[in-house]
Amino acid sequence: MTNRMILESARISPAAAEKLTSFHSDVVARVVSLVESHPIVVVGMAQNPFVKSVRNALKAAGLEFEYLELGSYFSEWKQRLAIKQWSGWPTFPQVFVRGVLIGGADLTKAALADGTLQARARSVSGSPATAEA
Repeated sequence: MTNRMILESARISPAAAEKLTSFHSDVVARVVSLVESHPIVVVGMAQNPFVKSVRNALKAAGLEFEYLELGSYFSEWKQRLAIKQWSGWPTFPQVFVRGVLIGGADLTKAALADGTLQARARSVSGSPATAEA
């Protein structure tokens, strides 16, 4: 797996780094807390059909999940931007299973279809980094 390109911290001024670190850090902390304390977390937004389809697919599979809704298309966009910066995922929903970002709607539905999401959700092995994707 290759790492995605991100700007090196040495190329960010201290003032800019402070802004990045504090940009809606309360919202990021809330998501981190949910991801650490619930097996499945969906972060989404109102009026987004992809978020709704993932929630419906998880319900149809009989999986319980924690849902955090951050505004709609015209509200709370800065809070959602902070989540995107934190996770590196560009869209919503963002689905986390046992602390691991599964992805958005397409990857979540694929993981449901092949059973890997259910297997990860049942796993209690501890470290999300070592669980099978």
